[in-house]
Amino acid sequence: MSIPLSYNVQIEFDIPATMRDGTILRANIFRPVASGPFPVLLTRLPYGKDLPLGNSVINAYEAARRGYIVVVQDVRGRFASEGEWHAFLAERPDGYDSVEWAAQLPGSDGTVGMFGASYFGFTQLAAARERPPHLRALAPFITWARTEDGPVFRGGALELGLGRHWSQINALDTSLRRTRPTGDPRQIIGGIMRLAAELDALPERGYADLPVKGFSTRRDDDALNDIDAAIDQRADASYLDIASAANSYDALAQYPALHIGGWYDIFLNGTLQNYTELTARGQAPQKLLIGPWSHTAQDERVGSVAFGFGASAGLINLQTDLHSLQLRWFDRFLKADPNGIDTEAPVQIFVMGINQWRAENAWPLARAVPTPWYLHSGGAANGVAGDGTLSPEAPGTEPNDTYAYDPMNPVPTVGGAFLMHPLFQNGPQDQRPIERRSDVLVFTSAPLTADTEVTGPITVTLFAATDAPDTDFVARLVDVHPNGFARNLTDGIIRGRFRNGFAQEQLLTPGEITQFTLDLWATSNVFRAGHRIRLDITSSNFPRWDRNLNTDAPYGEGTESAVATQTIVHDRTHPSHVVLPIVPQS
Repeated sequence: MSIPLSYNVQIEFDIPATMRDGTILRANIFRPVASGPFPVLLTRLPYGKDLPLGNSVINAYEAARRGYIVVVQDVRGRFASEGEWHAFLAERPDGYDSVEWAAQLPGSDGTVGMFGASYFGFTQLAAARERPPHLRALAPFITWARTEDGPVFRGGALELGLGRHWSQINALDTSLRRTRPTGDPRQIIGGIMRLAAELDALPERGYADLPVKGFSTRRDDDALNDIDAAIDQRADASYLDIASAANSYDALAQYPALHIGGWYDIFLNGTLQNYTELTARGQAPQKLLIGPWSHTAQDERVGSVAFGFGASAGLINLQTDLHSLQLRWFDRFLKADPNGIDTEAPVQIFVMGINQWRAENAWPLARAVPTPWYLHSGGAANGVAGDGTLSPEAPGTEPNDTYAYDPMNPVPTVGGAFLMHPLFQNGPQDQRPIERRSDVLVFTSAPLTADTEVTGPITVTLFAATDAPDTDFVARLVDVHPNGFARNLTDGIIRGRFRNGFAQEQLLTPGEITQFTLDLWATSNVFRAGHRIRLDITSSNFPRWDRNLNTDAPYGEGTESAVATQTIVHDRTHPSHVVLPIVPQS
């Protein structure tokens, strides 16, 4: 392995790049103080190029010391860049133009790699879709694959917690851009204070505001209108494609990519899908790393659980860190450094429960056995004190379970894979406070007699009926510790009218038993001996997902709600179950 050189660094601020339509985007450039030439690392973000990126992404200064020209660019309509901000819309052409501009910078060797997390993970994929000639490698971190599976929607429900929080955060800069030209400090400060107050009010009233559509109009701020556009165009394939990678894998497959995610990240499924789809095409090396992380925490402690020092992104397996790992990736594909990263096991996952990193040759694991675990009860599975059980034995003749779902008293969000107002703590959290509710059905296994590993995709098949024309069902997989601590692992939702997808909207027939499939994405967890496996079933997780009002009102337009009686069926002909990918113990 070659030994990295170390250079002094100079920083250039507000360097202009002219896009094809004449709009000027600005970037800060970190460059080695040497003649070069050097490869370029580019990131394009909407959060301000002057903010520190942090080592979980890439430390721009340290990367420049290692012999890279690092370009941190404000996307169109944000901070120092010209133009109007509309999320997602311009990132493909602007990404292409920015890559080609960066390749021609003084001191560049003409090769460009892209890095970044979340939205600026997406800007990598958007640029790569256009196949800029000088782009060579990618490192998308906690980013998504499909608009309808994480960033905007999930199972037909709106990612309300994310959408309203994220759009209001972004509206702060938009408001500043519009009021700054007036030069009136009262107007500028007033706009900031108003938006800050709206952000503070999200938990108490902003999330609950109805109808879901029209939120921006009621606040006289069109910077918040992205949610309305998403609802209106939810079935438009061309709209959904703008912010998706899934339809462009043939273009993306030519680039070596390091995919990084977390079991509690809101975009976990996108990270997994991007890796598996690009790997299947076999055109360029792909690498996957999944930690026990959430979207906002990549430390040894995530949520209320400490996973150990080796779980931290800054001390992965007590051997490396995300910054160094990404630089090794770019060293290999931009500097032709034979450092071996492309010959190591392509998959690295953190196995929770035993809290260990493990190398794998593929995802999903070929040796994992999809095993159905079935719901059982005597008809009273309501709450943790009920009689619901979970086991691999198929049901026989069993009574149904029922509960009342009231949209005005929804099950609150407690932990999980989300990004929203910081009052709500994501990641693993104790589920017992909500498992005491009568509108949460709780199905729990007997204590396990041996360690049981579950690693891979999780799905729930639910046979259910409702007396409403539309409703939601939510499922959550939980690891119950001997002391009662109920650690959420993963969850999912399905909206009744969209059970067959946005393009096939169909209301439910009240009283009719319908088969629903809930995608709980994936996890990796060893349920230790003495622990129990639990599945919770309910109809809301608010404000993470918008409430189904149990009416036939057009999506996002309802203001009146009804209480729905939900019936969960689990008998011989309707075997409701969760499929667990059980990994045999070696």
